[in-house]
Amino acid sequence: MTDETSPADELLGDSTEAKAENSAAQQTVDESEELEPDRRGRRVPRIIIEWLVIILIAITSAFLIRSFVVQTFYIPSGSMEPTLLVGDRIVVSKLSLDFGDIHRGDILVFRRPPNENCGGAPVNDLVKRVIGLPGDHLSSRGNTIYVNGHALAEKWPHNEPLGGDIGNVVVPANSYFMMGDNHPNSCDSRSWGSIKRSYVVGRVVMRIWPLSHVTLF
Repeated sequence: MTDETSPADELLGDSTEAKAENSAAQQTVDESEELEPDRRGRRVPRIIIEWLVIILIAITSAFLIRSFVVQTFYIPSGSMEPTLLVGDRIVVSKLSLDFGDIHRGDILVFRRPPNENCGGAPVNDLVKRVIGLPGDHLSSRGNTIYVNGHALAEKWPHNEPLGGDIGNVVVPANSYFMMGDNHPNSCDSRSWGSIKRSYVVGRVVMRIWPLSHVTLF
């Protein structure tokens, strides 16, 4: 017997196959549409977590830099004129204390000594220049400062007259005698004594504001 298929049967078969293919394609599209929101849903929390990690790293880095490397300060008074003026902003290096010594003439930022009582609004940190090192014998006559019996050559800008006398002072171990460059208008170690090294925050290395007076120290 000969198996013959009529044209109508062939068209019916083609139509059935096409419907099956369309149905499969539609099922694939439906599954893709179901998966796409799911993927997007998983992607959003991942982006949030990534940003939270970035922000955490940035905050931690800023804290570590401020605590152990450098810190900026604002000059609120004229005690360091003409070197530093009111409104200047300075950069203080903390690493310079860990990897170097403090020298006479360095400008330091240090925590307010407990017996500092110079009037005005109290501040947490002060900025002055190192005049006496541990073990130094200091005195003054007229406008001249004497260190271990020798006149101190102040090679940095400063205002005279000296103002308050230094007296006869021996700087204790691990301590520093600090004075403002504006000698007649500075409340400093002449009033509240030498400061301990543990009070020192860091050494002033740069003035960054105003931009017209950027200076390295």
